[in-house]
Amino acid sequence: MEAVTYKLEQFEGPLDLLLGLIHKNKVSITDIPISLICDQYMEYINAAQELNMDIASEFIVMASELMLIKSRMLLPKTEEDEEDPRAQLADALLRYQQAKEAAQKLAPLYAFYNGRMVKDTDEISVDKTFVHDQQVTSLCTAVRRIIAYNNALEKAATTTFKPMISKPIIPVEIKIVSILKMVEKRGCATLEEIISEESTLPDLIASFLGVLELIKVRRLLISDDTDTDNALLDANTRFVLNTDESTIEQSEYEIDDEVE
Repeated sequence: MEAVTYKLEQFEGPLDLLLGLIHKNKVSITDIPISLICDQYMEYINAAQELNMDIASEFIVMASELMLIKSRMLLPKTEEDEEDPRAQLADALLRYQQAKEAAQKLAPLYAFYNGRMVKDTDEISVDKTFVHDQQVTSLCTAVRRIIAYNNALEKAATTTFKPMISKPIIPVEIKIVSILKMVEKRGCATLEEIISEESTLPDLIASFLGVLELIKVRRLLISDDTDTDNALLDANTRFVLNTDESTIEQSEYEIDDEVE
C-alpha cells in the first residue's frame, strides 16, 4: 500500500478527520475503502502522538470503531442481506458533511444579523369611551373649514385698509345669549348658521367657543342621527335646545336660566 503523506491539521472531531481523508483520497462516502482510510487514520493518530499533541478520547474511540469495521469487512458474509458494516459510519459522515455545508452558508448571515433584536409591534387598544353628543373633534374640523374659507375671502379682497383702533373683543357670554336666542327662535340651527354671519375672526372664535360651552353643559343637543356615517363631520350639524332642565350642568360662564 502506497503511503499517503499530508500535513497535520487541527480537526474539530473524528468525523471531520475522516471526511478530510475521504476528500483527500477522492472516494465516495457511500463506498469507503475502509482498509485504506483506517490505516491513514491510524497514521494521523500516531503522528500526533509523536509530536506530543493531545489526542481527545473521541479520536481513540473512532479508531477502535474503524478497526472493528475493518475486521468485519475481512470476514465472509454469512447472509446476502446482511447489513454493510460501513453503513452507520457512512450515514454519520453524510450528515456531518451536510451540517458543514449549511454552516458555511449561514456564516455570512450570522455575521450580518448577529447582535440584532426584533421588537414586537405595539398594539393600540380601541378607545370605547367615545360619546357622540360630547365629542368636539368633529366640530373643530368643521370650524377649521369655515375659518379657512373666510381667510380665503379676506385674501381675495382688494381693500387693504386696516383701522387704527380695532374692534373690541366680544365676550363669550354675549355670544352664548345670541346663540340661545337664535336656536329658540328657529327651533333648530346648524353650526354654519350660527357662526357664518360673524364679520371678524374674534367674533367667529367667540361664537364657536359659545357653541362648545353650550354642548358641554348640555344646553344644546345635537339633533342629527349619530349612527349615520359622517354625521358629525359636517358644518350643517343641527342643534336644538335641551328642554330637560335636570340634565343641564353648571357652566363656567354666566348663562341666564331664561332667554328673553
